[in-house]
Amino acid sequence: MTWLQALVLGLVQGLTEFLPVSSSAHLRIVSSVFFGDDAGASFTAVTQLGTEAAVLVYFAKDIWRIIVAWFTTLTEKMSARSREMVPITDQVTTKLPIVTAGGPVPYGLDEDRQRELDYRIGWYVIIATIPIGVIGFVLKDQIRTGARNLWLVSFMLIAFALVIAAAEHYGAKRRSIEQLTNRDGLVMGFAQCLALIPGVSRSGATSSAGLFLGLEREAAVRFSFLLAIPAVTASGLFSLPDAFEPAGEGLNASGPQLLVATIVSFVVGYASVAWLLKFVSKHSFNWFVGYRIVLGLVIMGLLAGGVVSAT
Repeated sequence: MTWLQALVLGLVQGLTEFLPVSSSAHLRIVSSVFFGDDAGASFTAVTQLGTEAAVLVYFAKDIWRIIVAWFTTLTEKMSARSREMVPITDQVTTKLPIVTAGGPVPYGLDEDRQRELDYRIGWYVIIATIPIGVIGFVLKDQIRTGARNLWLVSFMLIAFALVIAAAEHYGAKRRSIEQLTNRDGLVMGFAQCLALIPGVSRSGATSSAGLFLGLEREAAVRFSFLLAIPAVTASGLFSLPDAFEPAGEGLNASGPQLLVATIVSFVVGYASVAWLLKFVSKHSFNWFVGYRIVLGLVIMGLLAGGVVSAT
């Protein structure tokens, strides 16, 4: 891999990770069209660590609040169970406060309600991550090789554009993130598995599932970002050794090249996530549907004309 490839692909990763256009598809396409080779699934997974770091920084307060609420509430519930065997006159009646080194965690007007929501979201993220963890591990070889065929990538860009359009059309978009349920988390977790195929888009799959379930667009996108953190982080760390010596298709990248590409994806990704959240609060995903279809058709045309190779 050249330094130009590393810089360009890091930029592409940061620009496209959070948009419902599939960053893995864009890395695959840019690698083939402009550089004549595939950067590889492992390089893609590692550079995604940069964009996930951007999510961690952007949502740092929310993530910290969820972690604290999850551990605190779980501890409190376990303590309540143990107190069931204690005589009522000996039970402690004060509530366990949520306090950090910097003082009480701010929860807004209704601390109990916010803490319960954060506790539930913490569980939803944990449970919804299990499907992609299992499927991703079982199909890791296919993901690194056959799934990166450009015919498949271009087809999925077009096919899933129609899914996103259907979600926008049929989704009620009435339920806020406070109304998130365990069923929502599971459905969006299974939808995330589709993102293992380049061309689908992680944010597109999970957000579309949220819209079909009746969630507001911004609520679906926010939970989609939180849901991606454990899966993408684990995938990136797992793929790190293979990025240097790809087991399947892919270019060899040096440590400095991977580092720079990841830093570039972090900086650009941070700006992208802020922009997308503002965009979806006022606009639909249909803006991206047309782009996906046009891109898919263009790649099919290049493949049919022999300009680029499918593998």
